[in-house]
Amino acid sequence: MRLRIIHTTTYRYLREVEFNPHRLMLRPRGGSDVQVLQHALRCSPSADVSWAQDVFGNPVATARFGERARELEITSDILVEAAVDLWPVFQIPPRAQTFPFEHSADELIDLGALRARPDNGSSVRLWAQGFIRSRPTDTLSLLKDLNAGVLASVAYRPRDEEGVQTGAETLAMASGSCRDMAALFIEAARHLGFGARAASGYAFDPETPSLQTDTTHAWAEVYLPGAGWIAFDPTHARVGAGGLVTVAVGRCNAQIMPVVGSYAGAPDDLAAMEVDVDVRAL
Repeated sequence: MRLRIIHTTTYRYLREVEFNPHRLMLRPRGGSDVQVLQHALRCSPSADVSWAQDVFGNPVATARFGERARELEITSDILVEAAVDLWPVFQIPPRAQTFPFEHSADELIDLGALRARPDNGSSVRLWAQGFIRSRPTDTLSLLKDLNAGVLASVAYRPRDEEGVQTGAETLAMASGSCRDMAALFIEAARHLGFGARAASGYAFDPETPSLQTDTTHAWAEVYLPGAGWIAFDPTHARVGAGGLVTVAVGRCNAQIMPVVGSYAGAPDDLAAMEVDVDVRAL
C-alpha cells in the first residue's frame, strides 16, 4: 500500500522570537515492511538542516534557523510503500516459546536498559503478574493478553500536555493517551523480564478507520529471540507492525518526540501550538 503522510507542526508567538536549533525526528526508519520512497522537510522560516543517526539508528535532523519570526512551521511530506499484514506469523525458536525463558548472554548485555524495571512500579508489577495464568505459559499469548489488558484497564484519553504518565499514574487514573498506554505496557513487560522499547510514527488501515488519527501515534515493541522486535499497540489491542509506519524507537517516549526545540524569549511568548497529520492511501 502506498501512503502519503503530511505532518505539520506550527508554533505561534505573541512577538518575533529567535529560534534555537530544533531536533526533528520525522523521517520513517524504513525496513522490510516500510520503504521510504520520498521525503521532503520544509521549514518556515527557512533553516539549514543536517542529518545524523542516534544510538537506536533513528534518522535525526537538526534545523538551525537564521531569522526571527512570530510563527514557526515545520512540515514533513512523506511517501512510503507500507505492508499491511494483519495476521503476522512470528518465528520464535522453541527456547523462547514458553515463559519464563532465558535470554542469551549477548541478548542480556545488548538489551540492557530496555529490560530495566522501574523502582516505583510496584502497582504495575502486581498488575503485570496477574496476566501469568500458569508457569510455564505461552510467551506470545502472555504478551497478547498484557496488550489487550491495557485497553481493558485504561480508557483512551487524548492529552495535549507534554510528558508521559508513569504506569502507576495511568493505572490509578484508568485513562491516558496512546503514549501513556504504551508506557504502561512497556513498564509491565519489563517487570516480567522482557526487553521492551517505545515506538512512534503513524497508524493507518483502510479497513479500520479508527486506527487513523490526526496526530502521531505511539506504541511499544518487545524483543523475542528469533522474531526480533514485535510491535504491540495497546491503544488498539493489536499485535504486529501492519498498519504502522515507524519513525523512531527509543528507551522511552521522551527520546523520540517528533519536534524538540526552544526559543529565546519569555515563557508566555508562546501563544499556540498545533499539530496536524494527514495520512492517505494513493
